[in-house]
Amino acid sequence: MAIDRLDGRLIELLAEEPRIGVLEASRRLGVARGTVQARLDRLQAQGVIRGFGPDVDPAALGYPVTAFATLEIKQGQGGDVRAHLATVPEVLELHTTTGRGDMLCRLVARSNADLQRVIDRVVGFDGIVRASTAIVMENAVPLRIIPLVQQASQAPYVP
Repeated sequence: MAIDRLDGRLIELLAEEPRIGVLEASRRLGVARGTVQARLDRLQAQGVIRGFGPDVDPAALGYPVTAFATLEIKQGQGGDVRAHLATVPEVLELHTTTGRGDMLCRLVARSNADLQRVIDRVVGFDGIVRASTAIVMENAVPLRIIPLVQQASQAPYVP
C-alpha cells in the first residue's frame, strides 16, 4: 500500500503523541476531522497501523538481557515449534528465515544466568535440532519506523 504525505504526517503525529484525539490531530494537521478519521480507518483496515498500545521496555520490567537465537528445526516440525515457542513469555519475536537457521527469535531474560534457563526452555523441544545464541551488547539503533514512514510518504514507489 502506498501512503501520501498526509498519511505520513498523521502516522508521525500518532507516534509522537499516541493519546491525541482525532479532533486535535485534525487541528494540528490542518484538515477536517472527517478526513483524519477516514485516513485513520483506512490505515488501520489496510494493516499499516496495527495498534495503539503502550511501548513497553523489557529492561524496565526486569528483563535487561536481550539475545537472538537462531534455531535449526527438524523437517516438518515448524508448526509444532512455533506453538511451543508461543508458550515461552521471554520469546518476544519469532521469524522464519533463510540461511543457516530456520527460525530467529528475540529473547529476553532477567540476567545472563536466567538466559540459560530461557534457552533451555526454548530448545527443550524435540523439533529443535540446534540453537546458536548471541547476546545483545548494545541496541545502537532501537526499532524505528518513522524514518521509513517519511520515506514512503514522500517518494513514489517505482519498481
